[in-house]
Amino acid sequence: MEDPVSRFYKCRKTCCEMLEARGYIVTARERLENYSEFKQAFEDCDKHRSNMSIITCHKSDPNKKIIVYFVDEVKKTGVKPLRELTEKMEEKSIQRAILVTQNSLTPFARDAIKEAAPRHIIENFLDTELLVNITKHELVPKHIPLSSEEKKNLLQRYKIKENKLPRIQDVDPVCRYFGLSKGKIKGKKKKKKKKKKTYYFS
Repeated sequence: MEDPVSRFYKCRKTCCEMLEARGYIVTARERLENYSEFKQAFEDCDKHRSNMSIITCHKSDPNKKIIVYFVDEVKKTGVKPLRELTEKMEEKSIQRAILVTQNSLTPFARDAIKEAAPRHIIENFLDTELLVNITKHELVPKHIPLSSEEKKNLLQRYKIKENKLPRIQDVDPVCRYFGLSKGKIKGKKKKKKKKKKTYYFS
């Protein structure tokens, strides 16, 4: 069985890459942190995952903040960590969060996430889903989320409406990685024919 600290290191590393892919600021220290540095920082935090949370803002808007909150509980995650997370979000004026758990959520916790929206948008990932960055897998084509302006230009260029684009489910792993919501469009660049793109409406 893999060392829990090593597993947490890989998970947090993927979170940093995911934040960067979404356009958030990730410090050089977090991006280039090696295992030894991480292990020391983790020990300095009394080996509490929740103390290793990441708070940052978007490159284009400093008021657009996000927190990656790592839950300490090994068993099913209940309402208590969610309450702690939303309190922290209120305190620091953060609207969006990525909740990383070591096990699945209880039904009460799932309901709490739904009730928190739209004031607090909370995405849940299991740490096992973040051990590897799926966008770096050789079988996964490069995906590029489009900005509002790019989306507008795309629809005008092909003279179509959003509902005419192929759809992708919000539970799709790549869709979740980029944090895409309904109304967003992403391009998928095929590896063999690099110039050709397929556009998906989420």
